[in-house]
Amino acid sequence: MSIISLDHIKVEFTQKKQRVTAVDDVTLHIEKGDIYGVVGFSGAGKSTLVRTINLLQKPVAGDVTVNGVKFVEDGKQVISHKQLQIERRKIGMIFQHFNLLNETTVLENVAFALKHSNLSDDELEKRSLELLELVDLKDKADFYPAELSGGQQQRVAIARALANDPDILISDEATSALDPQNTQQILKLLKKLNQELGLTVVLITHEMEAVKQIANKVAVMEHGKVIEKGDLRQIFLTPTKELTKSFVGGSLQAIATLNSLNLGSLSDNEAIYQLVYSLGNVTKSIIIELYQQLGVEVSMLYGNVEMLNEEPIGTLVVLIKGDNTKQKEAQEFLLEQGVTLTRLDEKGNVYA
Repeated sequence: MSIISLDHIKVEFTQKKQRVTAVDDVTLHIEKGDIYGVVGFSGAGKSTLVRTINLLQKPVAGDVTVNGVKFVEDGKQVISHKQLQIERRKIGMIFQHFNLLNETTVLENVAFALKHSNLSDDELEKRSLELLELVDLKDKADFYPAELSGGQQQRVAIARALANDPDILISDEATSALDPQNTQQILKLLKKLNQELGLTVVLITHEMEAVKQIANKVAVMEHGKVIEKGDLRQIFLTPTKELTKSFVGGSLQAIATLNSLNLGSLSDNEAIYQLVYSLGNVTKSIIIELYQQLGVEVSMLYGNVEMLNEEPIGTLVVLIKGDNTKQKEAQEFLLEQGVTLTRLDEKGNVYA
């Protein structure tokens, strides 16, 4: 059962007396324990979509169900304001800008999120320190936000977001303002919280690198629509949309490489293939194996290795020479090795 169900969501705004559709008939189902990446360029509608989860943004059409509770049905809010406030405590949020109270200590920033609890002062301090320990900042409890690095401030924001023991954590471009080192630390922390607390994480980002590192599922948005979604490995290995290919990275780099080579027209006995495969499954050199077992001549035109949620994935673009029989044998051999195989033309486009 999905912990978050967004069905046929539509969000509209009025800009300069014109009605603009920011999210257009989007359906997403997120399972408990997912780290679900929602990726797209600025203005794609990803933040607007995800904010319908806790009704910070109300849709004009569609259904929103969270933790089995119906929030919106046919574009109309069906949950009371009081009940919504209770349900929102189960949904933590962190943002690009940390939104900390600069005049109060780190400990007081975390405690602020517990102001509606029935905890005594001693219990409040104890709980806040536990949360800071969870994000490895207990030793900074008496510091002020300005005394911390950007990554540390985001950790405080995460501790605060976890104060009410949420089931869901929404990360809205939470690493966009951080340098690479702090970004890595925050992503590792999110994965740790997902694994140790069973927290469902919704990761909104324009950086596919963040999604590739920790997500297990991904939705790609463009112009208010989800153009591709599913298991991260599947989307990465076999992207079908040009935007997805640009986020994945390898395919567009391969196209640029092929164009720079100016190969010209291929002969009838030549074919170009893009090979994508898990290095964990394919441990030998594919090119050497092709030559040794089939006797076909193979030239490597492009190669790349990326980490996909801790799994090394290889991408090769190769030119294989051989008649139709040899080409078919090569294709069958590669597929048997667990390789995702796409034939390309000399410009790097999918072969028609």
